[in-house]
Amino acid sequence: MREDNRALRREQIEAAAYALLAEKGFQNMSMLAVSKAAKASNETLYRWYGDKIGLFKALIATNAERVAVRLRAAFDKSSQLDRTLAEIGPVLLSMLLGDRAVALNRAAAADASGVLGEALAEEGRGKVFPLMVDLFGKLVARGKLTGNPAELAALYIDLLVGDLQIRRATGALGPLRDRVIEDRARLAQERLFMLAGVS
Repeated sequence: MREDNRALRREQIEAAAYALLAEKGFQNMSMLAVSKAAKASNETLYRWYGDKIGLFKALIATNAERVAVRLRAAFDKSSQLDRTLAEIGPVLLSMLLGDRAVALNRAAAADASGVLGEALAEEGRGKVFPLMVDLFGKLVARGKLTGNPAELAALYIDLLVGDLQIRRATGALGPLRDRVIEDRARLAQERLFMLAGVS
């Protein structure tokens, strides 16, 4: 199968998996149901993903890579670091609170074994957080902020996200409007600079 066809097929399979994940939850989602919904063979799914856990890890990896691509694009677009932070805040928050991230978080929270949560931390945070640390390292090096870049990145994410992810995952909070996301990102940046900015 050609690479572009394979990529399109993967997108179709993963879209079907997300739809079933949202409808049935991880425990009740089967590889057979995904293959039927995606109009793919069950053999293809097992060959590409191994099993349901492998499929879940692939969903996480794809979602994390989408976030990373958008963050890198924001880094490349802006020459001013504080402007870069202002641009990536809404991107990061939108992705973390999006329907796909919510479906993944719900599945991980329902998994008593902890395997899905571990995969989510490894693939998700493991790919995105280093990008944030790199940005904060540059902000510290240029005298905009003071402190340890990893601690500053963690603080910023805490200020940005707070309890919104868990509230979205539990259904206590619906999707946020773009304006609310932008305001939240601006406020997180302002508070971070109040706490760790160089005067």
